[in-house]
Amino acid sequence: MVALTLPANSRIKDGKTWPVSGEKPKNLKRFKVYRWNSDDGGNPQVDTYEVNLDECGPMVLDALIKIKNEIDPTLTFRRSCREGVCGSCAMNIDGTNTLACTLNLEEVEGDVKIYPLPHMPVVKDLVPDLTHAYAQLESIEPWLKTSTPAPERERLQSPEDREKLDGLWECILCFCCTTSCPSYWWNGERYLGPAILLQAYRWIADTRDEFTGERLDQLEDPFRLYRCHTIMNCTRTCPKHLNPAKAIAEIKKRMVERKG
Repeated sequence: MVALTLPANSRIKDGKTWPVSGEKPKNLKRFKVYRWNSDDGGNPQVDTYEVNLDECGPMVLDALIKIKNEIDPTLTFRRSCREGVCGSCAMNIDGTNTLACTLNLEEVEGDVKIYPLPHMPVVKDLVPDLTHAYAQLESIEPWLKTSTPAPERERLQSPEDREKLDGLWECILCFCCTTSCPSYWWNGERYLGPAILLQAYRWIADTRDEFTGERLDQLEDPFRLYRCHTIMNCTRTCPKHLNPAKAIAEIKKRMVERKG
């Protein structure tokens, strides 16, 4: 019988509880937040913070900012726009990958459980290391590529061709979809994942781009593209309501059409 052991520092412990001071407010919410600091060499833990929602904004990010500003300044997380545009505050909340700035606290029943995006190395607390994901993005060359001389003003596109990019350009690279994909969990070193493949199709579908064949050649690989098994986790979790699975299917369709 095979004996399996967990890696060092992999067990999550119960951490510190930060109660509200004085009398318990009626509108109290508990936040169970993943904490880990590589500097101390200890196990990760889940700290519990009590927050009076009557003194807090409506979104999960508002509560995290209140915790950091008023309760525990050591709590670390990314955030920027607070409008669901930058993708910085992507994290796993109540078991779903989403944006903390767009998730209303009223949508979460009971304690709010907050973890970093799954299956990513953690820098600290709720901050995942996206170095590899951004390297994969760079590999698909996400910019307009042409060989003809540039026009005096701009490369024009018909309204019909422009509409083909709807559902693609809106991606904010939060990587909620990629980190919800089991195929990426097990093959992340080689499989590009739904976020990057959606970005790849955005340029394949752009009629102004003149390197479609080369882009498809680059994706013709058993792992880079074909590890997608249409599980649809990516589409279900996308906070921008995009459909990465459809984009991946369109790339596969282009592969078949050019061989026909």
